[in-house]
Amino acid sequence: MMKARIVEHLGQTEVLLPSLVTTALAANDRAKLCMSALQAAVQRARHPADPPPDLDNECRAAGVDPQPVHTLISSARISRNDVLAASGLSALLDTLARHVATMNDAVLAGNPTEGERAAARLAALKARLPSELTDQLPLADVTQLTSVPQNDAEDSIHRLVMDLHKALNRLAMRCAEEVIAGAHAHGLTPDDRPLLEAFMRGVERTRALKFDHPGLDTTATRAGARLVIQNDIGTTDAHVLVVTVEALTVTITYTDVHRARAQFFIALFDAFPIEWSGLAQKSAAALGEDSEFYLVTGRASFTRLADCEALLEAVGAALVFLIDWNKARKVLRTLVGKKEAIRLLSWSARQGYGHRAFLKLGGGDLVSSAIRHAAPERIGFGEQLEAVLGRDAATDFLRTVLRVSAEALLQGQSVRLAKDAIEADLVRHLDRTDRRLLMVAVEQAGLAREIAVRIAENLAERAAGRGGKGLLLAEQAKRIEEKADRIAVDARTAAQRLNVGATIAALIDELENTIDELEQAAFITSLITAEIDLATLRSLTELCGSVVDGTEAAASGIDAASEVPEGRRADSEDALAATTRLTELEHACDLAERTVTALVLRGSCEARTLVAVLELARALERASDRLASTGRLIRALVLAHLSA
Repeated sequence: MMKARIVEHLGQTEVLLPSLVTTALAANDRAKLCMSALQAAVQRARHPADPPPDLDNECRAAGVDPQPVHTLISSARISRNDVLAASGLSALLDTLARHVATMNDAVLAGNPTEGERAAARLAALKARLPSELTDQLPLADVTQLTSVPQNDAEDSIHRLVMDLHKALNRLAMRCAEEVIAGAHAHGLTPDDRPLLEAFMRGVERTRALKFDHPGLDTTATRAGARLVIQNDIGTTDAHVLVVTVEALTVTITYTDVHRARAQFFIALFDAFPIEWSGLAQKSAAALGEDSEFYLVTGRASFTRLADCEALLEAVGAALVFLIDWNKARKVLRTLVGKKEAIRLLSWSARQGYGHRAFLKLGGGDLVSSAIRHAAPERIGFGEQLEAVLGRDAATDFLRTVLRVSAEALLQGQSVRLAKDAIEADLVRHLDRTDRRLLMVAVEQAGLAREIAVRIAENLAERAAGRGGKGLLLAEQAKRIEEKADRIAVDARTAAQRLNVGATIAALIDELENTIDELEQAAFITSLITAEIDLATLRSLTELCGSVVDGTEAAASGIDAASEVPEGRRADSEDALAATTRLTELEHACDLAERTVTALVLRGSCEARTLVAVLELARALERASDRLASTGRLIRALVLAHLSA
């Protein structure tokens, strides 16, 4: 100490600056711990039935005995006049003041003007507290110590600590003895170098993903037995990362104003054996009441240097994904749900794309532009993509947006081409949505075929003289029709939600009507008990066979039409051929129905049988009309895609 004063008197404080900064950075950690302990004491006093907050890892990271902190927190009480009482409170306040003074000493040595301003602020803040500190303090004074006022004109110890910390970071870079892999370092031993280099490999691997955003400056120093690595991440005051390494034990101390982002940060390291305290246990220390932030500590011990370096590299690589994270989350949650937005950010980080490119290209405006150009009638203003495309499709599309944005900026591609690719992918997902509904229509056509085939089999049995199982036929047809109704209701709801074109909705309606006609035909068939002449039965069987062929043509035509957006010419040709076939089958059914009518009217069957046979023929013919109408809708769908 005496040597330091002499050197200072001679005006050579720069010689001492690296050591002073190292000491001050350690004091910064302990000052934050003091504020965390104060806040934890208030939390304990307000909720005495809850388990007391556990700050053991934070104490170890700061090199502080945790027992006095335990005592302070466990003894905390609040009196009726809103005064906090806790054993050791006066000692903690005195310690806090000393740590802040230590920080200011280093700033004074490196930047006297800034240090003098900070000293004046500290004196003014101390003057607000009681002249004689005791183990009791009004809650208003606790708030004044730990909060960050929203109004810049107001001050607090917490704000002063943050400002001094930023000043210390600037000094640490200025007085660095060397630059190692891009990090400003001083006082490092040979054993520290590979550890810092591992951390910086991670930082450099993903640094490009921040683009023009400031941040990711790293400082490192040797503090006793520990290597201390600090990264400024971005520009947020309370967004800090400190990593210490001692004997292959890595301690990560992370603070953040956003709880969700802190949870996101923790989740990025699920492949490593890290024990997290605070946030992971849902008891994060919230520092400050007006503008609180959260502190979390992770600790992992290794037996191999390579494993230790792997974690350090992963931590360094993850930092870029924290920059503007909350801004990206806010944009994405307007497009999908809150949880899905975070899952997207996690996926993008793990894939190495990040979200900064997405924001740089416009973020929400980028997606809105794609909607305006590709689907203005399908997706309304302010409507969530998830509501239109469905969760899986919306998520898949937004993954493409994040990927294409990052690749375009990293590879220097045309922004216009990137936007075109995003618009094309949106169209592709909308087409896939249409395809899902068209597959419902294919299923409807299959159900229609099932009823028609059963009617045809019944007629064939009667023609063979074995009699048909009319009652069973009616029951089977009714069950199929009820199933088809449920499918149609769900499909119409989806069509309305997905804002699909009128053609697909009409297609679903027409096939439902086809099934209704065929169910009616099956019901009539079950009522015919009298003998029917062979010629009439054969004509009915021929008519029903044409309807069966029509259901098959409709199914194949719809299936082919669903593939037309993929650009395969053969599919459009197959779909159009199916529509032609449906028209031909309608004509065949018309002729068969007239043949049945002529045979019945010229015959001698009783009136009830005559009416039943005519109604059966008409129901089958109406089904063929519905199928022909389906063909015209398929044609319209194909031509619309081809013209687009």
